[in-house]
Amino acid sequence: MDSADVVVIGGGIAGLSLAARLAPRLKVVVLEGESAPGIHASGRSVAVAHYGLGNAPVRMLTALSMGELATHGTVHPALHIARAEELAALDALEEVHRLHGCTYRRIGADEARALLPVLRAEACAAALIDHGALKLDTNAMLEAHGRTLREHGGALVTRAAVRALAHDGRCWRIASAAGDFAAPVIVNAAGAWADEVARLAGAAPIGLEPRRRTVISFAAPEGVDVRPWPFTKTVGEGFYLLPEGRGALLASSMDQAPSPPCDAAAEELDIAIAADRVERATTLAIRRIAHSWAGLRSFAPDELPVVGEAAGAPGFFWCAGQGGAGFQTAPALSRIAAAAVLGEAMPEDCAAAGLGFAQFAPARLGA
Repeated sequence: MDSADVVVIGGGIAGLSLAARLAPRLKVVVLEGESAPGIHASGRSVAVAHYGLGNAPVRMLTALSMGELATHGTVHPALHIARAEELAALDALEEVHRLHGCTYRRIGADEARALLPVLRAEACAAALIDHGALKLDTNAMLEAHGRTLREHGGALVTRAAVRALAHDGRCWRIASAAGDFAAPVIVNAAGAWADEVARLAGAAPIGLEPRRRTVISFAAPEGVDVRPWPFTKTVGEGFYLLPEGRGALLASSMDQAPSPPCDAAAEELDIAIAADRVERATTLAIRRIAHSWAGLRSFAPDELPVVGEAAGAPGFFWCAGQGGAGFQTAPALSRIAAAAVLGEAMPEDCAAAGLGFAQFAPARLGA
């Protein structure tokens, strides 16, 4: 049986970013059920860091993460568009950008169409352009965390699906497909499977809801270099659109159908809805879907991340429920989670921003 100070269950961005924070001080082992880290939600994220995602605490986590994210991101402006009936929502989003000191401008419909020439007039009455949004290199982020883990003597073990968890009064015993492990602390960073891992440990589940999101890829208009186009997102129900290299585009209807934990796949109806919404709002004609995929974004009932020790399960910590904002909040959230595991105070910048352990703790959900 291999021993460690901490065993992290889950090798996505949540688990690996936390493991990298802990590795300089503790012996950490990460158990990943798949053949490589980041196969599921982390490997299927479009990963544009922007402020049009999540509730107020999630946006604060994003703000506290932006400096570190710049290491693995390139600036790619985000254009948030609003129809006439959505101007109140655009006003609220503008206030968010003002609060966080973003480099942004409120612009009119003509200027929005100058940035995205295919935008139909009826799809945009006004817009907001955020010049500080980042397109993240998700592979580089995962690899960097894995490298930090290994440099400090930790290990990432793949094909290590957890089969059983038991506490012997001193430490946790973990039976996995890659062998047995023991540690006084385990961290449940299992994404859509986090409630299942909790049940194995005899801990109360948090009511996690995985939701499927579908992305399609298709050719840009012939002869048009779409790389200068901004990441474009509707402030209400609609779609997002962004360039993928010189001659291709990605789009999503921002669907979020509840799903059991699974290896998610795009469904024909969701693909069709995404294409239809793009065609209704733009002059783009989507003749053929080049590629499509789906991933699961997992939410706690209040749509806040869950970080902290479970009640009645000593040494069992949660790091789950990032709700599709995993990459853009990982720098700040991993520091908060590391402090919780180590029994230290909330990081100073997070506390100064009004964040506290209690708002993320599983106790708020009865877990």
